[in-house]
This record gives sequence, structure tokens and C-alpha cells, in this order.
Amino acid sequence: MDLSIPIGQVPRIGEVLEKRLKKLGIKTVRDLLYHLPLRYEDFSNFVPLNQLRPRTNVSIRGKILEIKSRLAWRKRMTLTQAVVGDQTGAVRVVWFAKPYIIDVLEPGSEVIMAGRVSQGKNGLYLNNPTYEKITESGSPVSLQKSKIAGLMPVYPETERLSSRWLRSIIRPILANFKNQVQEFLPEKVLKEFNLLSFPRAIWQIHFPDSLALAEKARLRLAFEELFLIELFVLKERVKILQTKAYPIPIDLPSIQRFVKSLPFTLTNAQKKSAWQILKDLEKSHPMNRLLEGEVGSGKTVVAALAALNTARAKFQVALMAPTEILAKQHFKEVARLLFDFKLTIALLTGQEDKIMAKKLKGEVLEASRQKILAKCLDGQIDILIGTHALIQKSVRFKNLGLVIIDEQHRFGIEQRARLCQRRHSSEKTVPHLLSMTATPIPRSLALTIYGDLDLSIINELPQGRKKILTEIVPPRERQRVYDFIQSQVELERQAFVICPRIEPASSAGSRRPTSWNDVKAVAEEKEKLAKEVFPDLRVEMLHGKMKPKEKEKIMKDFKNNKIKVLVATSVVEVGIDIPNASVMVIEGAERFGLAQLHQLRGRVGRAEHQSYCFLLTDSPARKTQQRLKAMVKAEDGFELAQKDLEIRGPGEFSGRKQWGLPDLGMESLKDLVLVAKCKTAVKEILEQDFSLKKYPLLRERLERFKEKIHLE
Repeated sequence: MDLSIPIGQVPRIGEVLEKRLKKLGIKTVRDLLYHLPLRYEDFSNFVPLNQLRPRTNVSIRGKILEIKSRLAWRKRMTLTQAVVGDQTGAVRVVWFAKPYIIDVLEPGSEVIMAGRVSQGKNGLYLNNPTYEKITESGSPVSLQKSKIAGLMPVYPETERLSSRWLRSIIRPILANFKNQVQEFLPEKVLKEFNLLSFPRAIWQIHFPDSLALAEKARLRLAFEELFLIELFVLKERVKILQTKAYPIPIDLPSIQRFVKSLPFTLTNAQKKSAWQILKDLEKSHPMNRLLEGEVGSGKTVVAALAALNTARAKFQVALMAPTEILAKQHFKEVARLLFDFKLTIALLTGQEDKIMAKKLKGEVLEASRQKILAKCLDGQIDILIGTHALIQKSVRFKNLGLVIIDEQHRFGIEQRARLCQRRHSSEKTVPHLLSMTATPIPRSLALTIYGDLDLSIINELPQGRKKILTEIVPPRERQRVYDFIQSQVELERQAFVICPRIEPASSAGSRRPTSWNDVKAVAEEKEKLAKEVFPDLRVEMLHGKMKPKEKEKIMKDFKNNKIKVLVATSVVEVGIDIPNASVMVIEGAERFGLAQLHQLRGRVGRAEHQSYCFLLTDSPARKTQQRLKAMVKAEDGFELAQKDLEIRGPGEFSGRKQWGLPDLGMESLKDLVLVAKCKTAVKEILEQDFSLKKYPLLRERLERFKEKIHLE
């Protein structure tokens, strides 16, 4: 037996437990061993019950005086309550949705518990504590002989799958599979970085002898992932250099003609980025470049220039955007920018009635989906712009030379790979890849700095643009914001009001906690603003559930200044260009990520008018305030992403979204010195043994790591 066997084949784990484990992402024995503790409870230092204080985490030791279970109908779950006493007093203990506890703990049982002390109507109580019995057949067992003495791991849990049970199953598995838990890092690396061996680290992370050893084990596993990340990235970079792509020559006359046709002058940053991209396209291995540009800095112009150069060389271009609104925006913008070059540009989205082709010879063609697909396969379409529809099996290109992905963090690597494979040609070449983003999310930032992506930055705004003044506003001062919107409308300006939800929690059938009922919803807010706050103004709403024709009409009226206040969800985050809008109000700002907030703020300030962004929040959380203050101070998206990296960490590296702590390896990316040393160590190994023939266990581990990896 080895660590890759399905978890259901482990003794004591039947079909029911297997399903519960899969909810935690545990499918194999290896997954179980890498299901790491969130924290540790110290069961060796107990607090007397008469010394408990609210809002503290404690360990107690006592006797079950009484225990009962009932259905809490308001919460629709079982409520199990017990009273635990010691020589100094007694305390109430409460568990939610754990009815089985009443079958495990009976009156008279001696127990040790760890959990948080909460304050209720009837006094203090221990909230959902972990527990262990320390009696066997009524006979006391000394703490030293107890299996749970000392530090106890607390894991991410799911319903009816407690940390206590996970501990009981992980311990024998580690013992039984000790021959399979082998070291795979080179011995030289272990010594150089003073790391625990893998067998010792995996034991100490689950059953530590001390907090210091638990931390050393965590550092070892963090380094291990960092090492695999660097190994993967550096090997991929070499592979890219070995992969073939069609060299696309620079058509200087067409480029000069395009630049002269623009009604504005390109910034130095745009010129530099465009030249870097054009030089990459000349190479016989695929470009893999990220274009990071401030919101409104002109990334589309640079992308259009690259697309023009590619099309003039008789290669096709695919441009994929995450939303239909943004795809249409790109279609109109690229068609306008390249009007004089008589190219055929098509738009393909998931809405068949919205598919059209524009042949830039003075005519607009409405084309069926089948016609567009046939022309694309035949090579008659130069530039195909669309949403996820571009990665459907029916979409094929004759000679795809360049793939452009906008808002690259919204697409997984599988989606991008599928688009890059949409070539009809059987030749073993891949298209060049240009990714674009207005604000790199921390993962993108980290992998751009340390990874295999080449980076171009547009860090200049067009002349005449002013910094958007941003302010954090408590909800009680909302009226001041409304008065300000009114004054801006009198100056012929317009405003956005962004809400986190489409409908109120109650009408959406939500079972969220009561606090969520206070979250602003678009439909409700639109009614309130239209009837009570701005009765003399036209107020409309926009959200993702509306029909395309409705959305199109609303956006057209807003652009033509017929609508003064637009209440919307984050659907307006990208692809909305309303130069006359000068106010952005974001309700529940703490519920949006920094990248989203930055994108939303970028919907205003797109002309010469002074613009404003108001972040409304009632959250006192320290991290929330840190993030929102970063929004107020940050001058550009790159600076904001770096701040997000410091506050939240780079995010998870695996393809599936992991709730809870970020992956260990990504956490360690914040340690720049460690990253640099690790990269050097990896380079030395690859220079001596690129195929890792001398390190078969490391090669095997890397192959498994590649299966779950998710590069941005």
C-alpha cells in the first residue's frame, strides 16, 4: 500500500466517512497527511472554572455534571448543552450541530476541553470546545498516560468530522505508512536550510512535542512547497524556450501608420511595453508576457497594436475577456482603432443573438454563429474577440498566432491552455500569449516577480487625468455622500452606487447569519434612492441577472447622460467607460477584494473632471481598516497589489479554492531572502541534473505537484 491509495480503502473509513472527507478535499492517504492543523490547543495548562473570562481561549479539566440535547428550531440544528464542574465552580458548555456528543459524554465522565469562552444571557459558556474523556470504565487515568496530553492539533473540520476523530485516524496511518513517508529533498538542501526531515516534520506537524517543533515542521513543509514552486517555474521557463512558435516580424510601416492615426500621443510606458511585446513576437519560442497597466492607462491600445502586427503577418488573433460587457467594449474599441486597416474582426459570446462580425470596409455584417466559426477555421477572420465562448470545442483557427487574455486572473490555466490549443494546424507550435490585468492580485504579483512570466508595466496615466480622491465613510454619514452626489449632478456629472448583493438576503432565500440581512442589495437600494433620496433624478440599476438587451439599453442611456445615478453590482467592475461619471460609492466596501475595489474606483476619473470614491463600511476589523486605508493612500494598482500581498498574503497556489489559511508555499513567498536562496538552490540542481535522474523521489513529487498547480 502507498500514500496514493483512495482514502476509502483505509480501515475504519467506510463510504459515509469517505464522502465527508472528500468535502475537506481529502481523497487519498496523502491528502489526509497534508490536511494540516490550523492551530494547537494546550491541554496541559488548565484554567480553574472560577477564573474564566469572556473572549478568551482556554483549556479546562472537570466532570460532566449534566448533558442534554434539543432541537434549536430558529437555527434549524441540534443544540447540545452540558454543565462541567471542578473544585472551584461550574460552567455551561454548548455544541452546535453535534448531536452525537450526547452518546459519547455521559454524566460523571471526567473530561478535558479547549475552546473559547463566550458571554451569553445566562452568563459565561464554553463555545463548541474540543474535548477528550480521561476516564476508562470509571477509573481515573493520569494525564501523563492520556493519549491527548500536551499539544493537540485542531484541523479544518466539516459536519460530523471533528478534529478529535481526525487525530484518531491520522496517528495510526502515520505509524502504518512510515516506510512510505520518505525524504525527497536533496540532503544538501536539508543541511543548507537547516530543515527537519520529511518523516519527522509530518509527524511533528500533527503531534508536536512542543510549539517550537510544530513551527519547525511548518517551516519545513512551507519550504517544501516553495521549493516545488520554484522547481516547476524554472523548468517551465526552460520548456517555453524549447517550444516552437511562429516568429511574427515587426511591420514597422503599419505600426507607424497606426500610431499616427491615434487622436492622442502614446505615453512612454505604452511605447516601451509595445516594443517589448513586438520584440517577443519576433522570437521562435512563444511569448509569455503579462501587461500590467493602471486602470485607464491604455492597455487596449497596446494590445490592438500587437494584434495589428500579428494580423498583417497573416496570423490570427484571439482576444478573450471575462464578461460579455468587456468583450463588446473590446470589440468596439479594437474595431475603431483598426478601422483603416481593413481587417475582419468578429465578436463571439454565449448569446447567439449577440454574435456579429465587422468587416472594416465600411460595412457591418450580422453573421450567424456557424458562419463565424467557418470563417475562423478558414482563416478569413483576423481577430476574434469573445468570452469563454472562445474555448468551446466548436471554435477552431487556421493559423492562430497570438492569444490575448484580458483580466487574466479571472481565467484558470486550463481555460487559457484550451484557448491556446484551438489551432487547426497539426504543426507542433503554440501561439504567443499576452495576459493583461489592471491590478495584479497577490498571486499574480508574486509569480510575476519570482516566476516564469515576463512583465511589462504601464505606470503612466494619459495627460490631464487627476488622482481620484478616496475616502472611508461610516454609514451614519451616508447623507453627506448623497448631498455630494446631488451637487455633482448639478454640474452635469453622474454617479455609480455599488452594492454587494442583487437581492436582500431574505428574498434570496439565504440562510446567512442575521448580519448579512443588512448588506445593501441593488434592487432595494435602487428603489430607496429613486423614491426617497433622489426623487427628481433618473435612477436605474444594473446587475448580472438582467437580460443582455436590458443591460445594453441601461448602459447606452447612462453613457448618454440620461441616467444620473446607476445602482449596480460589481458587474461594472470592468468594461464600463463613462467619462462623465465622477462619483463612485461602494456600499459594504469590506466585502470586496482590493483588486475589485481598485477596478470599481477606476470606473470614474476617466476624463479631465476631478473624481471621487467613497468607501462605506461599518466593519471595525483591523485588517478591513488596513485594506481600505491602503485604497485611500495607493497611487496605482501595482502599489496596491504589493500592499495586499503584505496584508493578506499571496493566496493559494492550487487550482481549487482553499478556504482558511493560504498555502504554506505561497505564504513563504513573502520572505524575499528565503525565495532568493531557494531559487539559487533549485538552479544549481537543474544545472547539474535537469531531468532529476539522481532524485527520483523529488521527480515523482514534482509530477504530483504539477497535477494540482494553478499558475496565474
